[in-house]
Amino acid sequence: MAAKPRFRNDAVAGSDGDPHLDAAPDPASPDRKHPVDETLPPLKMFTSGLQHVAAMYAGVVAPPMIVGPAVGLTAKETAFLMGASLFTAGIATLLQTLGFWRIGARLPFVNGVSFAGVTPMVAIGKDRGHDGIAVIFGAIIVASLLGFLLAPYFCKLVRFFPPVVTGTVITLIGVSLLPVAFNWSQGGNATAADYGSTTNITMAAVTLVIVLALRKLLRGFLQQIAILLGLIVGTLIAIPVGITDFGAIKDADLIGFPTPFHFGAPQFEIAAIVSMSIVMLVCMTESTADMLALGRIVGRPADERTIEGGLRADTLGSAVSPLFNGFMCSAFAQNIGLVAMTKVRSRFVVAAGGGILIVLGLVPVAASVIALVPLPVLGGAGIVLFGSVAASGIQTLATAALEKGENALIVAAAVGIGLIPIAAPEFYHSFPKDLLVVLDSGISTGCVVAIVLNLAFNHLGKKPDPGPEPSEREQGPVTPDPVAAH
Repeated sequence: MAAKPRFRNDAVAGSDGDPHLDAAPDPASPDRKHPVDETLPPLKMFTSGLQHVAAMYAGVVAPPMIVGPAVGLTAKETAFLMGASLFTAGIATLLQTLGFWRIGARLPFVNGVSFAGVTPMVAIGKDRGHDGIAVIFGAIIVASLLGFLLAPYFCKLVRFFPPVVTGTVITLIGVSLLPVAFNWSQGGNATAADYGSTTNITMAAVTLVIVLALRKLLRGFLQQIAILLGLIVGTLIAIPVGITDFGAIKDADLIGFPTPFHFGAPQFEIAAIVSMSIVMLVCMTESTADMLALGRIVGRPADERTIEGGLRADTLGSAVSPLFNGFMCSAFAQNIGLVAMTKVRSRFVVAAGGGILIVLGLVPVAASVIALVPLPVLGGAGIVLFGSVAASGIQTLATAALEKGENALIVAAAVGIGLIPIAAPEFYHSFPKDLLVVLDSGISTGCVVAIVLNLAFNHLGKKPDPGPEPSEREQGPVTPDPVAAH
């Protein structure tokens, strides 16, 4: 006799019968936990969490690698910033996954340093040394506290995110991340002599093939950690090829706690605060879209309360981050792709990843081991990860009734405008720098366009359905005449 299904596919409206979008426990089994709340055996928990860390590591350390030299920090001080960013990303991830009170989405939601703030932070602190960092940290603290207060109101925008909007935004998230994977595949540093070399691109291709082969050939838990296994195999192959750098291990300290306010007390400048407040709004918009995407993928749709808790965790994590010399934190969309691909939906797995991030921030030599993974290897795996996010968006759009009204036009315009920063990076070069914080994010611009057009075409001026005429209601249902029917 066939086993009784553990979860109903129709438990939540919008699951559309997709077996990967199961949402609620079977009422016949009230004690069964939702997969999001399940704990796994310790080994599975650790390896799956490590896989999340491997997927996000480069994204966490890249912003401090850019901001540090730009403000005039030494190589050692920049390395300190990188460790602090790992540490604070772990704290923010624990706030999201475990949460307390009404803080935290309690989804497998990874947080880390936001790329949206890199350009304004460089503009704020350029060549100002420790003072520049202090002004950046002061602006982040104020912007984050304002965002925390705004969260209960911002989350009410969820009703403006129907499938035609969320599908568009999720697709843009995946497509916007793909250039990051392509850059990693070429080597990550456009000024390096070997950038885009056949060696780098071949290693990326080899890693991609390995990941796909492992996903095809393996079963069970090993299939779920195919990305991690692919990164390990790719790194081992890269050693004789000569693109693995062991210098990070040699120079790393054994222990390195991120001393609070290492660069001095935060300083507060109005222009910097306004700039970072705009960044915070961008991050909150992207996090809202990411939570909606992740909620759909794991079968626990994100409602207003979930989004409010997630935004509070984002903003609280960002407010605490400068205390330990970290930057503004927001959702990491690449890890949503990992959840979609592995089908491991437990938030405790991601919490384990948050714990690993904290350890990496406290033990620089351990962080340097993760850093051994060459960027071309990470890029090859990233193509699958980020492509999985785009595929989830397309799956959502399939439920958006594109044949009705102007929904197809909404998607066309939003995706087209959202792709501008990717296809033509200098398109907005004549615009004010403060506007570039929003315009250079295809996710943000695409999201705004999709919301506005959805309101214009599907809400404004629409008349409610009057229902049947009174005479029809009185007559009741009409019984077909069997004679006439024949």
